[in-house]
Amino acid sequence: MRAVVIDGQSGRMGQLFIERAKAAGLPCEIDAVGTNAIATAAMLKAGADAGATGENPVLVACRTADVIVGPIGILAADSLMGEITPTMALAIGQSGAKKLLLPVNHCNNLVAGTQALSLSRLMDEAVELLRSLCV
Repeated sequence: MRAVVIDGQSGRMGQLFIERAKAAGLPCEIDAVGTNAIATAAMLKAGADAGATGENPVLVACRTADVIVGPIGILAADSLMGEITPTMALAIGQSGAKKLLLPVNHCNNLVAGTQALSLSRLMDEAVELLRSLCV
């Protein structure tokens, strides 16, 4: 199984997720795609198996991913303070991969029906969701 983690800005969410997923020993390859070099570097430092930066790597990764992990904003053009291009959002949304979206209420994207969890607890839940997909 191949999980692609997409993150931007500082890459902190992707970094935490990758650290936890690797610590859990999940049987999957985890690739990191940052919308900027800082995000990619943070996710590689966390233990991603491979990493790339920018719009084209997002498009390429979406074609072969089994699971795409990232903040819910990756589905919305111009989110993450403009780092998600319309082309990226379209590629992610149209990908046949399962989407494991982190319901973070930032960048004008508010998700009803979610609990206000700490980032740490949110990552625990996300790793458990990925574990259930690795079967």
